[in-house]
Amino acid sequence: MKNFKIGGVPEHFNYPWYLTLKDKQYHKQEIDLRWIDFYGGTGQMNKALRNKEIDMAVILTEGIVRDIIKGNEAKIVQVFVKSPLIWGIHVAENSKYQTVSDLKGTKAAISRFGSGSHLMAFINAKNHHWDLETDLKFKVIDDLEGALKGLPEGKGDYFMWEKFTTKPYVDQGIFRRVGNCPTPWPCFVIAVRNDILENDPQSIKAILDIINTETEKFKSFPGIDALLSKRYQQKLEDVQEWLSLTEWSQQNLTEIELNEVQNQLFDLKLINKKVPSEKIIAKI
Repeated sequence: MKNFKIGGVPEHFNYPWYLTLKDKQYHKQEIDLRWIDFYGGTGQMNKALRNKEIDMAVILTEGIVRDIIKGNEAKIVQVFVKSPLIWGIHVAENSKYQTVSDLKGTKAAISRFGSGSHLMAFINAKNHHWDLETDLKFKVIDDLEGALKGLPEGKGDYFMWEKFTTKPYVDQGIFRRVGNCPTPWPCFVIAVRNDILENDPQSIKAILDIINTETEKFKSFPGIDALLSKRYQQKLEDVQEWLSLTEWSQQNLTEIELNEVQNQLFDLKLINKKVPSEKIIAKI
C-alpha cells in the first residue's frame, strides 16, 4: 500500500473527496490516501507542500501559481473546480462601512500573506481602480474563525472569503456582505509535489481517475443538496444555488487560463516574472 497525504479546505467543494475516501476507493489501487483539513487555506497549504508535510493539495489557482513561481517545487496536474469562486466581501455587522467603495484605504483581514484572501484583495482593488500602493492595507487574522472574532473587535475592516461558506454568519448577523468578487479563472486546482510526480506518476493518475469519476456524477446524486445542507449547516436554497453555479473539471488548466492568471498577478506586482507553462503545469 502506497501512502499519500492530500490537503484541502474543509468546505463543500471537497465533499467528493470525502465520498471516495469513505468508500475506500483508493485502497483498490493499493493507495492509502489521507485527507488533511487546512483551515488556514492556500497560504498554509503552500507552506505544507514546501515542507513536504503533504504530497498533494486542492488549492486556489492564483495562490499555487504564485507560489510555484516563487519557488514551490510543485506542479498543477488538473483543474478541480472550473467555475469561478465567488468571494464575498464582508464587514462586521456593526461596521460603519456600507459599500465596497467605503472600504478604499481600510484594512483587509487576511488569513496570511500569499493566501487567497490576500491575493483577491488585490483583484478587488484593481476592479475598483484603487491605488494598490496606498489604498490596500492588511491585518493577518489566520482563518475564518479569526475573522469571525476579530472583525467585530476592529481587527481588520473587511474580510474576503467564499460567499456560501460565510453565508450562515451573514444570516446570524455576525457579518454583513457588501459585495462579491468572482475569480477571473477556474478556482481550484490539484497540485502535486515535483518529487512525487517524478517518482510515482502512476499513483497520481490513479487518484485523479477515481476523483474524476466521482465529480462527473456528483451533482446527479439523489438528495445531494439536502445532504450538503445538513453537513455544512447551510440553508437548502443556498446549497441549491451553489450547486447550480459550480462545475467540477476533469481537465488540466489551459495555457490561455494560466496566462490570464500570470498576467493578472504580474500586473498587480504579486509576481516579478512570468514563466513557461511547463514550469507550472504537468501532464499526467
